[in-house]
Amino acid sequence: MPEESTTPDLVENVRRVSDATSRRDLDSMMRFFAPDAVFDVSSMGFGTFEGRAAIRQALEDWWAAYAEYEFELVEIGDLGHGVTFGIARQRARLSGSTGSVELRIAAVAAWEDGLIHLDALYTDIDEARAAAERLAKDRG
Repeated sequence: MPEESTTPDLVENVRRVSDATSRRDLDSMMRFFAPDAVFDVSSMGFGTFEGRAAIRQALEDWWAAYAEYEFELVEIGDLGHGVTFGIARQRARLSGSTGSVELRIAAVAAWEDGLIHLDALYTDIDEARAAAERLAKDRG
């Protein structure tokens, strides 16, 4: 009988996180973050959040601003050495407004044992891709 791999499928994990994001399901999302994970949105001017509680609060605050919110994963890749790169599109309507906003972001994640240890978001897709490639190389 062939032995099953114990290595997590990182692309599938990213899809699961993305699905949870689409539903605004923080409980499901947070299961993928290591207790000491870092959520780095400094390139977007929002700072860095360390630990599950801080990450959860940052996401709650982000979503609280929107009456409607859609999240769509556009591209995903496993760059090796526990690094994933993804591009997503967020569409939202601010609370109390009839106007909507659309944001295209890239996420660079470093995974260990099936958990995210670093999740960095960028609005500059090329900058994010370069950061992901450097991270994969450094971890190799």
